[in-house]
Amino acid sequence: MDIIHTIKQLDTELFLFLNSKHNSFFDVVMYWASHKFVWIPLYAFFLYLAYKFVGKRVWLVLVCAALAVLLADQISTQAFKHVFLRYRPCHNLTLQSQLHLNGNCGGMYGFISSHAANTFAIAMFLFLVFKGRMKYFGISVFAWASFVSYSRIYNGVHYPADIAVGAIVGMAIGIVCFKLYQFANTKLTHE
Repeated sequence: MDIIHTIKQLDTELFLFLNSKHNSFFDVVMYWASHKFVWIPLYAFFLYLAYKFVGKRVWLVLVCAALAVLLADQISTQAFKHVFLRYRPCHNLTLQSQLHLNGNCGGMYGFISSHAANTFAIAMFLFLVFKGRMKYFGISVFAWASFVSYSRIYNGVHYPADIAVGAIVGMAIGIVCFKLYQFANTKLTHE
């Protein structure tokens, strides 16, 4: 048995275990947790914090945060989903009778999770921007990203590996965008 097959098997078993833990209350919670528009008030709060801590250069935080999400979304789709072509659990014919699908299945392929990449990119970027300015912000923003990401397993549309690799890719993008933010902020300060 090769290592890739073993990893896929473990990933499937973990998915089926986690996805089987559901009830009617969390069906509603997790369904809405996956919807980006539900989080608009949180994004507005992030914007308020950026203005509070950065002031007039809040636009630079906004541009770099938007770039982080754009890169995470495009890289997760173009460099992963369209390359690896791994079916989502809900599109895997051998799993359909065993999983709990909570809502729409989505596109055909799921490796990596764009939700995980996007939320962890913004979480990492904001964590670095606000580092040392707010107690527990890091824990809170990464808990939010984890919650949104877990909802994708709960809803039956992503394997745990889709989430884990998406989170890693997203955090790397968040770091790159933070470095870009620092560079641009330094340039603007010295002009």
